[in-house]
Amino acid sequence: MANFTKQAIETAFLQLLNEKPLNKISVRDIVEKCGINRNSFYYHFQDIPSLIAEIITASTDRLIEEYPTISTLDECCEMAFRYALRNRSAVMHIYHSVNRDLFEKSTMRLCEYAVTTYIDTAFPQHQLPEADRKAVIRFIKCQIFGMCIDWISDGMQDEALEELRRISRLCHGLPELIIERSRDDH
Repeated sequence: MANFTKQAIETAFLQLLNEKPLNKISVRDIVEKCGINRNSFYYHFQDIPSLIAEIITASTDRLIEEYPTISTLDECCEMAFRYALRNRSAVMHIYHSVNRDLFEKSTMRLCEYAVTTYIDTAFPQHQLPEADRKAVIRFIKCQIFGMCIDWISDGMQDEALEELRRISRLCHGLPELIIERSRDDH
């Protein structure tokens, strides 16, 4: 029953967040939407920011679980972009709220996971020095993170997926080139 109530709270909150900005949503709105009392809300969550943190973390965890291996960064980026587009209003409301840091931390965590998993999947035979491996992961993750934040700050336009595919085609082979240069240097 507790998991059912917790899920009902999260679902009601996301529905409200897709309808109106975060600063217009109260605990009262959430409990009325899912038909529970305030004590039930506070049993599961300390406040609305803790609810947001839980939802963002759980969403990030689900996306990571869906991709235990990543053979192309395109695949992972496109999946994340499509997920964000399905929840566009909620993403935009959180992004433009005081809770933006939670969103950015989870986005960075997802980017780091995707790049690390991609490097480990696509280049298992390469023996990169650890310092170079970390540098490659940091460089690519920051590029993807920057693209994500830029896309969101520009209003999450649908054509961004095609632009992502184009950038991917233009940068095709870049990770391989970086890794090859690292191997040549050592």
